Amino acid sequence: MSNFWGHFTTINHHKRLVMRHCFQMGLYKQGILHDMSKYSPTEFWVGVKYFQGDRSPNNAEREANGVSLAWLHHKGRNKHHLEYWIDYTLEGEGSPMGGMEMPVKYVCEMFADRIAASKTYQKDAYTDRSPLEYYEKSFDHYMIHPKTAKLLEEMLTMLAEKGEKETFLYIRKNILHNKK
Repeated sequence: MSNFWGHFTTINHHKRLVMRHCFQMGLYKQGILHDMSKYSPTEFWVGVKYFQGDRSPNNAEREANGVSLAWLHHKGRNKHHLEYWIDYTLEGEGSPMGGMEMPVKYVCEMFADRIAASKTYQKDAYTDRSPLEYYEKSFDHYMIHPKTAKLLEEMLTMLAEKGEKETFLYIRKNILHNKK
């Protein structure tokens, strides 16, 4: 029973953080609808079973079974995940897999998601540099379009250097709405 409440409160906390950050950028619909698939039986019950509180239950499922079916379900339904945008490219021989360019609004939601995940799992150890450090640690295995990577890195670096308030305002005015 503690896993149930632990997982339920964790995903609600994460969702509220993403919603608040999306609202700060003017992404109201995305903030409200963010990660609704986490409440589906496919994702929710796996989250309960593998809940630990300090990391994603998908990693524990992956360790136990060699694959996370909850993650495959999740990333296939949520456009703010770079993995949603992996497809065959039209470049080169044999059409290799690669990251497609993400629409800007989903890159911004991904940015908010990374902040919220870092805050949720790191708790008091979180700093505005945490999402950038996590990205840099994992970047070598991402299939991400160069333009998408550049935009995400720009936002994560600005967050690390200037903080949330200035970064969210910049994204809202200059990235999403092209206002100077």
